[in-house]
Amino acid sequence: MRRLADLPVAGKRVFVRVDFNVPLDGGRVTDATRIEASLPTLRALLDQNGRPIVASHLGRPKGTRNPKYSLVPVAEKLGQLIGRPVRFADDCVGAAVEAQAAGLPAGEILLLENLRFHAEEEKNDPAFAGRLAALGDVYVNDAFGAAHRAHASTAGMVTHFRGRAAAGLLLEREVQFLSTLLTAPERPFWAVLGGAKVSDKIAVIESLLTRVQGLCIGGAMAYTFLKAQEKPVGRSLVEDDKLETARDVLARAATAGVEILLPTDHVAAEKPDAAAGRVVSADAFPADLLGVDIGPETARRYGEAVAAARTVFWNGPMGIFEVPAFSAGTRAVAEALSRCRGTTVVGGGDSIAALAQAGKLSAVTHVSTGGGASLEFLEGKELPGIRALEDAV
Repeated sequence: MRRLADLPVAGKRVFVRVDFNVPLDGGRVTDATRIEASLPTLRALLDQNGRPIVASHLGRPKGTRNPKYSLVPVAEKLGQLIGRPVRFADDCVGAAVEAQAAGLPAGEILLLENLRFHAEEEKNDPAFAGRLAALGDVYVNDAFGAAHRAHASTAGMVTHFRGRAAAGLLLEREVQFLSTLLTAPERPFWAVLGGAKVSDKIAVIESLLTRVQGLCIGGAMAYTFLKAQEKPVGRSLVEDDKLETARDVLARAATAGVEILLPTDHVAAEKPDAAAGRVVSADAFPADLLGVDIGPETARRYGEAVAAARTVFWNGPMGIFEVPAFSAGTRAVAEALSRCRGTTVVGGGDSIAALAQAGKLSAVTHVSTGGGASLEFLEGKELPGIRALEDAV
């Protein structure tokens, strides 16, 4: 991919695809992390006298104009964060928008309305891609969180910018750190994976088995692995159709000499939103309870493995993190990660939220803005947004 530093932008309209898919509440941005992540690229373009035409999706409006998913509040927040005027276009294509883009003064930013107000965006419609391309002289993709989508703004329109397209600073950094995990991680390399379903993570587990020295498994997906070992799991969430897959993973790990850590104790409760739970042993799991978090002994073991590693990748909570009583295991991993002296890469909303709550975000090497994209990258899949940039060199 062409780097941003190698793309001439002075005086040019720079179409910048970002990921401003941020949470809103009452017309107010409640978490500006993704906006903040785009600021280095936007500042670099402004410093070089480029004129950024910024585009993003927000939510799932399903191809229709819906005020609930308007980027108007995002324009206001972006202006506050970057300290520059941010103009807003009421659409993302059309003659009026082209006139706004053409007349954008140097030193200002134009933010387009939600790309997904047009169904053609997600269909990667060539005509729509051409209309988007008409807005810019050069193209920059800084939306790693959308790089695994073959949409008009991430893939289709890039064909109009051969020799004039580059990766933004955020996307370049994402590829740099995730590539290191695949090709040259410092050992020992440990991964911590959580979440609800084995089916969501099986491909990345299979990819990591050839690279890691150890794997910590938490969240509800751990109960599928435990049941595969014929351990009692009570009423915990289990994917019965993935039991054989779990057994195969455990067998392959043993053959490869990869250590897999599974919970040896749990926090169990009567229901997922209970006010409190109790610690139970993995060998004596009550039949009438369900697992809601890893137990303190498991948290200690996982924490020791993480803190001693030289490379760590973490994706997914260890329990029902949104319930305070069941968040201790996830917080323990966050604390351990902050003590690791090696390279630490974190992806996934709950994992990042745990780091933020613990005040440890700055203690990790890299926080990935693309949960799904980072997993697909580590699975070894080709990401359409990145392939488009490679083809446009």
